[in-house]
Amino acid sequence: MIQVKVKKLLPDAKLPEFANDYAVGADLFAAEETTLHPFDIKAIGTGIAIELPDNYQAEIRSRSGLALKHGIFVLNSPGTIDPDYRGEIKVILCNLSYEAFHVKKHMKIAQLVIMPRIPVKFTLTDELSKTERNTNGFGSTGYF
Repeated sequence: MIQVKVKKLLPDAKLPEFANDYAVGADLFAAEETTLHPFDIKAIGTGIAIELPDNYQAEIRSRSGLALKHGIFVLNSPGTIDPDYRGEIKVILCNLSYEAFHVKKHMKIAQLVIMPRIPVKFTLTDELSKTERNTNGFGSTGYF
């Protein structure tokens, strides 16, 4: 188990919480109230900052219930938090519905998933190995 330090930037900010012992993502809570009008995009503050261990990253992901029932999702999902970032975690929410949506303080607005960061070295080459799919792209593996 790794330890992630959490700093409250607002006295009543809620710490991330796992809904149960099997949850992969910890719920993130809004630290403010706002209304997302149809097709609005807003960065919603959580009132917290985190310190990730070296070689870990955090991803901010949409909550499936908000997406399905209200058309509210994390626009840049997954949003990435690098291990050296110490600022407030903000969630970029988008309302892709025709109805206004009121974000209430302490409402669950996204999920935070902590993952290992794998160091990568990019190497320039003149050729890549051939595969059956090779350069066939969008839709090339079929739709059904």
